[in-house]
Amino acid sequence: MPITVDEFQIEDAADTWRAAGFTVDADDSCRIGDVRVRLLGGSSGIVGWTLRELPVDGAVDGIPTSRSDAAPSVPALHPNGVTSIDHVVLLSPNLARTVESLAAVGLQPRRQRDAELGGQPMRQVFFRLGSVILEVVGAPGVANDGPSSLWGITYVVADIDAAAAFFGDRTLPVKDAVQPGRRITTLRHRDLGMSVRTAMISPPILSR
Repeated sequence: MPITVDEFQIEDAADTWRAAGFTVDADDSCRIGDVRVRLLGGSSGIVGWTLRELPVDGAVDGIPTSRSDAAPSVPALHPNGVTSIDHVVLLSPNLARTVESLAAVGLQPRRQRDAELGGQPMRQVFFRLGSVILEVVGAPGVANDGPSSLWGITYVVADIDAAAAFFGDRTLPVKDAVQPGRRITTLRHRDLGMSVRTAMISPPILSR
């Protein structure tokens, strides 16, 4: 069975997410598509995740990671128009080490893309964890110490223009995404009191 994401643990306040248009349950969990986001209070971003079909408990390249046997969540309706998680970004200080760590638990890359960030070479390596794409980002050939970190989340919204209108001046203008035919906007997440870098993207284009 493939490894899939059950839950992300995020140190944000539940009321902050409610104010940002997410439906949060009484147990401070947020059901987004078939993935849960557990809100722990605080303001420290994504601090861990739980994965199904993981061979063992333990950190994956420094990221706190636990096994889960929980069934996929039942999606909630969110006033901001979010329907699912498109992808999560993992920042790596040592790309080769991170890819090896993911391979050790049974995850293999689907593709990679070379680009630039601030004039410096950057490589994106993509993995599939059920409904969620894991985008590992690092500088090729760099091997620094320290752990990797889960850095940001991009959510699918039913209507990108309606989502941008919902957030108003707390989001950047909608623009074309890297993925052909899709459009994206980045939230000013700190204006919303959220500690996780957040973007909204239009639904995937279905091939005929």
